[in-house]
Amino acid sequence: MSLIVRHGRLIVAGASALALAACGGAVDGSEELAVIPESLAPFGDGYPGQGDPCRNLGESAATSNYLDDSAVLVGCPSDASAEALGGSIVGNVDGVRLVSVPMGDANAGMVPTVATGDGDAMVAGTDYNATTVLPCGFDNAPPDQSCEAGVKRNWGDDGTHLVEVTKPDGSKRAIFFNGTTPSGADSAEADGSAGWDFSSLRADDRITISFGPETYVVADALIEGG
Repeated sequence: MSLIVRHGRLIVAGASALALAACGGAVDGSEELAVIPESLAPFGDGYPGQGDPCRNLGESAATSNYLDDSAVLVGCPSDASAEALGGSIVGNVDGVRLVSVPMGDANAGMVPTVATGDGDAMVAGTDYNATTVLPCGFDNAPPDQSCEAGVKRNWGDDGTHLVEVTKPDGSKRAIFFNGTTPSGADSAEADGSAGWDFSSLRADDRITISFGPETYVVADALIEGG
């Protein structure tokens, strides 16, 4: 197998390419897979699951016109990977298909859970009851970015739920819930969050949380499941 970068695209040739062709890829012995550039602000290890070819896209000059707080913006290297997501292809940047995946279904994008021996449901390989990608915003900007998040239901002795959000820079923010009502977030002197104001605003089955300059939109279904 050989890998060739040509005009911003990765050319996969050889035996692997023949395998791809058998799956409906190349017609000439190779398949062009676009390289997702940093200008699209990709993050995460794959979408919808780790290792998948598509990736979540954050806010940048190249993506700002496609971001929607009711959808997840994803970049895919091929038509096949884009079409498999079931969203709408809204653009193409250097061969990367930009796919808008609606979040209208509050459970959309959540990783299925698996039952453990004691009857609890957990996402395989994690200590979360469910994971998803939720709208988020930073530096007092609207929530037009996407952040990976996981929930630990009944995390506290009093039944408190914990939602842990991974920010684009890799740091995490924990948000606490009593039922589906947010009650606060973790803070520290180290990141300057100590003393930040905390507030929330509900709209139907989603709640927008403001913590200092940060904003997160959490669906009730992440907390409650079902």
